[in-house]
Amino acid sequence: MIKNLKNLILVALSTLLFTACSIKEPITSVVAPKNQDIVELSKKANDDFINQNKATKDYFDKYFRPWSASKVSYPKNEAMWGQSYKNRKVYLENHQLATKEWFDKVINNSNFDEYNVVPKKAITLKNTNVRVLPSNSPMFYDPTKPGEGFPFDYNQNSLIKINTPVLVSHLSKDKAWAYIESSIVGGWVEINSIAFVNDEFIKNFKTTNYYVSVKEKFPIYDPIFREYVKVSTIFPKKGDKYIIAKKDDNQNAIITYIDLQNDEIEAMPVSFNSANRIKLLNELLEEPYGWGGLLNNRDCSSFTQDFFAPFGKFLHRNSKAQTTNGKFLDMSNLSLDEKKEFMKKHGVPFSTLVYLKGHIMLYVGIKNNEPLVVHNVWSVRLKDDTGRKYRHIIGKATITTLEPGKGMKDFDEDNNILKKVTGITIL
Repeated sequence: MIKNLKNLILVALSTLLFTACSIKEPITSVVAPKNQDIVELSKKANDDFINQNKATKDYFDKYFRPWSASKVSYPKNEAMWGQSYKNRKVYLENHQLATKEWFDKVINNSNFDEYNVVPKKAITLKNTNVRVLPSNSPMFYDPTKPGEGFPFDYNQNSLIKINTPVLVSHLSKDKAWAYIESSIVGGWVEINSIAFVNDEFIKNFKTTNYYVSVKEKFPIYDPIFREYVKVSTIFPKKGDKYIIAKKDDNQNAIITYIDLQNDEIEAMPVSFNSANRIKLLNELLEEPYGWGGLLNNRDCSSFTQDFFAPFGKFLHRNSKAQTTNGKFLDMSNLSLDEKKEFMKKHGVPFSTLVYLKGHIMLYVGIKNNEPLVVHNVWSVRLKDDTGRKYRHIIGKATITTLEPGKGMKDFDEDNNILKKVTGITIL
């Protein structure tokens, strides 16, 4: 009993440490500002909120850290946290409970006896799902209940982009999976999504002339289709060409060069000015919600992370950790009205994060005397006159007030998002 309790606690703590924002039923009613509204909001931002050159150096120090490390940094028991799901009721893709035999097979294949024995440096060849266990099977709690089925696959830890440096601890027994660590996350990736690098490759890849994508989901070719590139993807530049990796027959990385269009890419850091803020925000708005990066989409914390990356600002991967990327101001003991006033007084448009447990939002300013935020959210949680709780799916990045859902039928005051906000982080 004590052992099971410890395992359950480990699952909870590790989920906080490793996964993306964990709010499953965020509440929102959409505010639809006109283009001119966004322009006016962006003008109120602080263009000099960071030293961009200094921040960008820090960003790349972290980005390339896996290639300077001698081993994966997580303690072995921490890296194995996902195995504790075997003590919970977990449903697979056929909505049937995962059996003991299923878990035993996956856990045995994890091969953690080889953890950090012979670490190897590598690079991602495409946008890559990072899984909790070495399996593509989803893990749902109860797919018949709202907020516990799709898209909340608890085997989806995160998504890392093409061209991401990683360090491989070891391979699964069937050699189909690699346990990796990037600058933001650790977990299992399919072996065909990476290639191993040597010192010569690293020397040629680290040009010190880095560009970042500022357009969402455009195709690249080498010479055939390789990937749909997401905002904040890094490309080293050499001459008038951009570098990506491909693999040889032995899974080793080879430098290859591609062409990119001027409207797809800019030198990093992109200047933190009104025009660029609006451009990036418009690329990210309306994107479908993607728990842990599922289906090449974003959740709340990857939205904020990818908004700031082109400007050179590094943010951690999950919502709680992002509150440490600046100065956190506590609001937990304030009333709803006091929270609004606090936000108006202290919030800096486009460089303030708003936090509640499991969710993060970007504050963008005030309209009609209401603070507004941008966030990628899943659903509105409502309650009818009989007490029946239900949800209205939003499932995208959108702009809302701090009391989203307030004007909707069956608004549930107990789930007022402003009530749950605990503080803001000034970046």
